[in-house]
Amino acid sequence: MPKPTNNMLGLAVTPANVMQIPGLNTLGVSMARVDFGPGGLNPPHTHPRGTEILFVLYGELDVGFITTANVLVSMTIKQGDIFTFPKGLVHFQINNGKGPAAAIAAFDSQNPGVQAIAATLFAAMPPVSDSALSKAFQISNQEVDAIKSKLA
Repeated sequence: MPKPTNNMLGLAVTPANVMQIPGLNTLGVSMARVDFGPGGLNPPHTHPRGTEILFVLYGELDVGFITTANVLVSMTIKQGDIFTFPKGLVHFQINNGKGPAAAIAAFDSQNPGVQAIAATLFAAMPPVSDSALSKAFQISNQEVDAIKSKLA
């Protein structure tokens, strides 16, 4: 059953990993349902402990990952298509279609973990210093503060 996607990202993720199903412990598998509203985004993130394979239930998604050589590997996938995201690499999915989309993500880990890039850098506790972020992204401290306030 689709979950509501009426939030800032237009996204709902329903995980099924060892945290929800303790019986998965030691089995090396987990899944998640990902629902996208029109324009919905699963923002850049990584799974440090698992490779992901994504199967589109319905709709159309633009997906991609960035290699360790900073090369974008991307494509548009539709109902019945699959795409793989290697363990630990930054990746994303966006629904550029006019209607909703949904996919099933499967992992080779009972607890693949997830680390959202923007939140990791701009909403860490204790916070990453404004000077480190402004220098890394070549933006002003005011822009860093504006981003932090949106992710708080």
